[in-house]
This record gives sequence, C-alpha cells and structure tokens, in this order.
Amino acid sequence: MYKEKIDAYIDSKREDMLADLSELVRINSQKGEAKDGMPYGEGPARAIAAAEELMKKYGLSTKNYGNRVVTGDLSDQEKELDILAHLDVVPVTEDWTVTQPFEPKIVDGRIYGRGTADDKGPAIAALYAIRAIRELGIPLKKSVRLILGSDEECGSSDLKYYYGIEEEAPCSFTPDADFPVINIEKGRFSKVFQAEYADNGVLPKVVSLKSGSKVNVVPQTAEAVVAGIEKAVLEETAGQVASATGVTFMIEEVQDGTENVCRISTRGQAAHASTPQEGKNALTATLELLVKLPLADSEGLGRLKGLNQMFPYPDTCGEALGVKRYEAQSGALTLCFSVLNYTATGLKGEFDGRLPIGCTVDNTAKPVAAAFEAHGMKIENIKISEPHCVPGDSFLVKTLLGCYERYSGVKGEPLSTGGGTYVHNLKRGVAFGCMTPDVDNHMHGDDEFMVIDTLLMSAKIFADAIVKICG
Repeated sequence: MYKEKIDAYIDSKREDMLADLSELVRINSQKGEAKDGMPYGEGPARAIAAAEELMKKYGLSTKNYGNRVVTGDLSDQEKELDILAHLDVVPVTEDWTVTQPFEPKIVDGRIYGRGTADDKGPAIAALYAIRAIRELGIPLKKSVRLILGSDEECGSSDLKYYYGIEEEAPCSFTPDADFPVINIEKGRFSKVFQAEYADNGVLPKVVSLKSGSKVNVVPQTAEAVVAGIEKAVLEETAGQVASATGVTFMIEEVQDGTENVCRISTRGQAAHASTPQEGKNALTATLELLVKLPLADSEGLGRLKGLNQMFPYPDTCGEALGVKRYEAQSGALTLCFSVLNYTATGLKGEFDGRLPIGCTVDNTAKPVAAAFEAHGMKIENIKISEPHCVPGDSFLVKTLLGCYERYSGVKGEPLSTGGGTYVHNLKRGVAFGCMTPDVDNHMHGDDEFMVIDTLLMSAKIFADAIVKICG
C-alpha cells in the first residue's frame, strides 16, 4: 500500500543519504585507548555523537548508553523491532588506491571509504527507512528502535552492556551481512595461545616474526627478521614459496645493533576470518618460508614448526588439526591463524574458528588444545560459542524474505554464515542485508565500497520490513 510513496521518498533523499554517510565515514572510529567517558577511545565516541545528532535531526527520540551504544526510537509506542548496526571499523592500511580510508569518494556509482559497507552505510540505510516512515506519516501499531553500537569488531561488549539494561525486542535484525536473510550463524572458537622458551643464541635463527592485528581478519602483511642466512638463500626460498602461495616477499639487508640481518616483508590479501579461503594469509605463508630455511635447532624454531604443522598454507578448514567438519545447513568449519608476535624467548598468538552445527568442546576444542600442548604451547580455555539459529519458518524470517523478494524479484532462501553478527546472542535476531552475493565490497580490505543503488534499495527494503512487522 505504501510501497510507491516509500520508493519515491528514498529516491528523493539520495544526496542527503550520501552526505550523512560521508559525515560518518570521515570519522576514524577504530577502537582506541579508553578514556574518561570514552570506553572505546575517541573515534568511536565521536561516531556515537555524530549518529545521535543525525537521529535527533530526523525526529527520533535518542538515548546514549555510556558512549557504548546510542538508540533512536520512532515513537513511544510498545517496541516490536530492534535494528542493530555498528559504527566502529576495522584497521586500515596505506594501500588504498581509489581514495584514503576516511576520505569518502563517489566513483562510478559506488561510494568508497572505510565503513561504507561495514557498517556505517547499512546504518544510514536503516536510519532513512525510519525517517521515511516518520515523514510520510505511515501509521504503525508498534515502534521500531535503531541501535547503533561501537564495539562490534572487537567483541561486542557494547551490546552486552546495552542488553544488561534493556530487554530484547520481539524481533531483531542487523544489516551487517548478506541478503536475503541469514538465520544461522556458526559458533566461534577464537583463542589466544602463548609459550615461553630459552634462546640458545645459535645462528642462523629467526629473530622475530609479527603479523596481524585483529583476530577476525586474515592478515594481509607479516614481517620477519632472520639472522645468519645470506640474502641470496632467502630470495631463492622465498621465490619457491611465493610461486606456491601467491603471496609476495621482499627481502632487505638491515642493521640490527651491530649485526647484519635480513628483514622479510610479506604481503598477501586480507579477508574476513569467517571466509579465510577468500584471502591469502601472509602469516601462514611466512611460516611456510621460515620452516624451509636452514636454521639452527632451537626451542623457538620448534614452536614455529609446530604452528606450521597445525596451520599449513592454505589449510583453512582444520584438516591438519583433525577437526575438519561439514554440516548441511550451516556449512564447513573454518580456521584462520590471524595474529602472531614471536621473539627469541616467547610467542603469543590468536586464531579464529567458525563452527557449524554439531561442533562441541569434545570433538573440536579439546583436540585443538591437545595439539597445541603437544607442540609446547598453551590455550587459556577451551570454551566455544554455540551456533545461533532462528527457524526458517518463523514469522520474522518469512516476513523479511518477502520484503527482499518484493524488491529484488528473486526468490530468497534463508542462509548460513560463518560471520558472527550483532544478533548472534539474541534469541529472535537474524542478519538482513546489505550485501548482495554478486558484489565483493572489499569488507575489511582496501578500497571498501558500497554500491549506491544497493544502499537505496536496502533503505526501501528496511522500510517495507518495518511496516510489515510493526504495522
């Protein structure tokens, strides 16, 4: 009944939407050092403040929850729907080519910048869906709340805080994944491990290895320092590994105190840890190179060899660890070795596992922990996060599928994902947009973008969903 009005309204606000999105993208909202009143640092707090001003500007009733979450309510009616999006972003590199990460730019129907796809663009789409309903005067029986958080990329402590105060709505969705609807999310087994050992000082040896900064991102770069090996030997071995893996290595002779050493700079391809097969892991590729070198035996080298045996390039399904698993509805187990800081006397690292239905502590976590123990490393605990599922025949899933089908013209089926979204711990929450399967938005990578037509279509779909759920 209201489709034509909503469509025309959203189309008329195209430039406004892009301007508001650009305002948010210009804010570097990577998690930073906590300060008084800023639990996640200055950037996320600035993003919260900017988003609250936008919601107030468009007539929503707002509330700030300790600069962790800000909410906007359409009305004071009973709440039926929560829409959850996040304003924090993952780290950036210096290798963007279209624009700089926090300088939004429109090129060929796309808007580029960190957060355009994940998740500031979808947040703006949801805001404009609510704005459309309010300004068009579409009557609803119940209300919708937009919930914008600022710690999704680093564990979602913001939502833990929020839901310690507020109740979950009868229906929830987050526009932080793919259309049509994701009703199953894999469980998670993301752990820190470490080890200490003696340095016998014998050359040749690995002096250091550092790679990765976020556990949920396939590391794009790595840097290792090796002492006691000629550059020509390193270059020959690096050439072999580069041919096998598709990553690139740059070898430089540098001065380390009074000693000449070689620095190995590795470059792969970033990807989300839930789809590690789509990236080129610079860390595991560097390990492949190091273990092939003629290095002297040491406890540290033994740990590196152990890590290489457990996470050989390009194994991303846990086969080497003996935990490979597939389940028809939720898909395959994935593992991403994402962070490592190695020195001559100790190491600390992290890996990220996404678990299909059927994975348990006994058949997954315990075997992995035992493998680490066998190689002289220890995992602190072996708890796992259980998979999340909202039935495909539920009112929420069927309603959202109908909204997607009305606008896309494509028959939709509920999907499973390895990505843990904002609704993973909500009983009645699903992921709904804004990505489409035919477009790689470079999420978590360089030159992230959102297709502008998809942004507008998403706003229309969300408005339709609000009317169907709350009307």
